[in-house]
Amino acid sequence: MALLDTYTQPLTAAQVAHLLRRATFGPTPDQIKSLTGQTATQIVTKLLNDQLTPAPPLDLATGKTFHDQPFDQTNAGKLNSYVKSWWANLMLNQPVSLLEKMTLFWSNHFVTNDSTVNDYRYMYRYNALLRQQALGNFKTFTMAITQEPAMLRFLNGNQNVVGTSNENYARELQELFTIGRNGGYTEEDVRAAAKVLTGWSDTGYRDQVNAPIGNTFRANRHDTTDKKFSATYQNTVIKGRSGASAGPDELNDLLDMILRNDETPRYLCRRLYLWFVNSDISETVEMTVIRPLADLFRQSNFSIKPVLATLFQSQHFFDDGLRGAVIKSPTDLVIGTLRFWGLQAPDPTKNITGYYQIGNYIVTRAKEEQQELLNPPTVFGWTAYYQTGYYQQWINSTTLGLRGYFSDALTTNALKLNGKVVVDVLTYAKTLSDPADPGKLVTDMTAHLLAISLTQEQQDFLTDTVLLNALPRYEWTAEWNDYVRAPNDAAKKQAVQLKLTTFLQYLFRTALYQIT
Repeated sequence: MALLDTYTQPLTAAQVAHLLRRATFGPTPDQIKSLTGQTATQIVTKLLNDQLTPAPPLDLATGKTFHDQPFDQTNAGKLNSYVKSWWANLMLNQPVSLLEKMTLFWSNHFVTNDSTVNDYRYMYRYNALLRQQALGNFKTFTMAITQEPAMLRFLNGNQNVVGTSNENYARELQELFTIGRNGGYTEEDVRAAAKVLTGWSDTGYRDQVNAPIGNTFRANRHDTTDKKFSATYQNTVIKGRSGASAGPDELNDLLDMILRNDETPRYLCRRLYLWFVNSDISETVEMTVIRPLADLFRQSNFSIKPVLATLFQSQHFFDDGLRGAVIKSPTDLVIGTLRFWGLQAPDPTKNITGYYQIGNYIVTRAKEEQQELLNPPTVFGWTAYYQTGYYQQWINSTTLGLRGYFSDALTTNALKLNGKVVVDVLTYAKTLSDPADPGKLVTDMTAHLLAISLTQEQQDFLTDTVLLNALPRYEWTAEWNDYVRAPNDAAKKQAVQLKLTTFLQYLFRTALYQIT
């Protein structure tokens, strides 16, 4: 049975949860329930459906858009934070869709950061481009990102002119964005590509008078000579051109040349696999998953959707051994936890204060856990995605404590967002199959909250030691039934709530909750 053959059996609740944990920022209990029994093909079709373009972020002070206004030097930091909170809330409120997870993927692939770019309007436009192209055609995407104002600023494309070419973007285009560092390109290829890319510049940067931002090609700053490449690219010569179309035409030739190399689609499929499936690529996976996906990528003229559809419907993806193989990123941890408990950001046109309170909370927690949205630390992206095995970088002596701080704030009801307690554990417990039975209660909760199944010994430990603190199980049954009969009795409510809170605190701090 080929690893990429379609998994055709109806999905169990555990398989649905696995798919949504990887393809989105985590499922809600209702999503798990409603999708259980559907096939992978049915759910992946939903995940790949086109989504409406979201409304742009609003200024908290005015309730109006600001990405289309002149640069506001005085409030730049605040407006930049609104862009990040806006994106965080799109992730939080996402439907069953791949779009937000792919937008984050591309922000770690075609990297820019706001520390370097330093214009919030550029960063909004960059994010809008990522989501617009996230599931489209890779060549079209790369053409657009090469000319994107934020990228021209970040990798100095705006300084790349004939006679004094800047090689930064030409190098990263090959090393990180397309063929990969092991693709065989040479220093001569970098220099030749830099000449192809001369003449582009951004416009409107930090302009406090005029609103429009964009890009332009200045033909008088373009290198019109022929550009010769190495044997890696079949000794291709890109003919030098002049005039207004020289930049787009030569860029088109450059990308066609890079995409013809077999290593380019393989490199991109590895990046997708590392992000969505596993931090380790074995020789078997390379030959039976990556190479066939790369062939499909090429055959589909570098359309992204067919590759993702094949991967997420595959027998390999639903291998039980791949559940729990990835450490949750901060965004997966924070947003996934909040989504599970039903938190949604309100409509900003009706409650903009509550909207930004929630978004800012997400951004702050993810940043302190070392994944700041729109601000990866280097052109390589976040450390955990550099290469195989690096997912462990999400966990260290600092971030582990901060992850616990985040979950403790939720479970102790110390945190209120938009005026509401986030975790209502009693209401949740009532939705389970038999909350009066502590063993079944623990089984149901761990099935919802953990990526992997527990042994009976682990289930018994969580029930008898963590939840009940060595009390006999029948006492829980009596306490729960007493609470259900008198839900407004403070003492009866506290008797079960304290136990459930202690249980959740313990579970959220386990290694098992940190993996997906």
